[in-house]
Amino acid sequence: MFSGPAWLLAQFYSFTHSYGAAIALITLVVMAFITPLTLKSTKGMLEMQRLQPEMRKLQQQYKNDRQKLNEEMMRLYQEHKVNPLASCLPLAAQMPVFFIMYRVLHGLTQGANPEQAAALGIEVGSFDPKYVGKGTELFKSLVGKFEMNSFGLDLSKTPKEMMTESFGKGLIYALLVVALGALYFVQQRQIASRTVNPSMSANQQKLMQYLPVVFAVFQLFFPTGLVVYYIMQTVLRIGQQSYITRRFYKGDESLGRQAQRAGHEARELAQQHKSDKGDSSRSGAAKSSKQASAKPAGRPGAKAAPVRPSKPAPGASARPAPSAKPKPTGRATPPVAKPSPSGNRPTRPTGANPARHPKPKKP
Repeated sequence: MFSGPAWLLAQFYSFTHSYGAAIALITLVVMAFITPLTLKSTKGMLEMQRLQPEMRKLQQQYKNDRQKLNEEMMRLYQEHKVNPLASCLPLAAQMPVFFIMYRVLHGLTQGANPEQAAALGIEVGSFDPKYVGKGTELFKSLVGKFEMNSFGLDLSKTPKEMMTESFGKGLIYALLVVALGALYFVQQRQIASRTVNPSMSANQQKLMQYLPVVFAVFQLFFPTGLVVYYIMQTVLRIGQQSYITRRFYKGDESLGRQAQRAGHEARELAQQHKSDKGDSSRSGAAKSSKQASAKPAGRPGAKAAPVRPSKPAPGASARPAPSAKPKPTGRATPPVAKPSPSGNRPTRPTGANPARHPKPKKP
């Protein structure tokens, strides 16, 4: 996996005798390998965008049936001979290339341990190149060295390390990262100027333009040789995107223009569906409030809410109205028993307290 790219880099170095030029040439080979995949994925992506209005209609029609929606989407892809995974091919190919190039460049400038230094007769910590044959010019030019100089730059050091050692020297390395971020921005502007995505808002599209610039900041922690590789690759990608624009977007009936019109139509359908959904929700709320107001005040079997007495206004008299009957304030005193005419003992009233009504003395 690593010996093949390293061998190719060694061949380019024997031809150019420059590390930077060798890295640029291997970048050209990588882009020649990826470009056919990029063109194929671009065509597949445009064909997918051209089907966006029909896909949007299917999503609205089968929004409550996920299985039926997937079946109809697959049928739509088969009818138009569209592969939804075609746009992932360049991305799937770039990730291994990034990993391989990082390992190759890091391996060429890896320091030797004491055992390796004693076997090769070099100083400990100096370069012991890996993945290349010992008879190649690239190996002989790096073994026992501490720098990988090209165009006045040490490609084995990271921009962060160089800025830590000397800010003046490290500024040149930092400018390379800034230039890479600017190239990323130009490339993303090319893509965003012709892409219409109905599912993304304006803020999300702007974020996608600046996201590659943020990725360039991470290059401060990678070897400068890898930064040179990405600068060369981005320059080639800008030319590649210009070719894609001429090939797929030339003429009103080109595939790219049809995809753009379909994207605008899908966005209008999405906005119309959103507005219709909002109108239906507002009408449903108005209908429910109207039904609630038309219901009777009380339901059968429901208890009536207790009525609280209202507080008197400030300064008003707290006395009851003249028509109101006064409430009894205490228990009524039972009448005193009078002697009966027959002279018999008076009868004690029922419920009277014997302590309050003593028995009459006999004469």
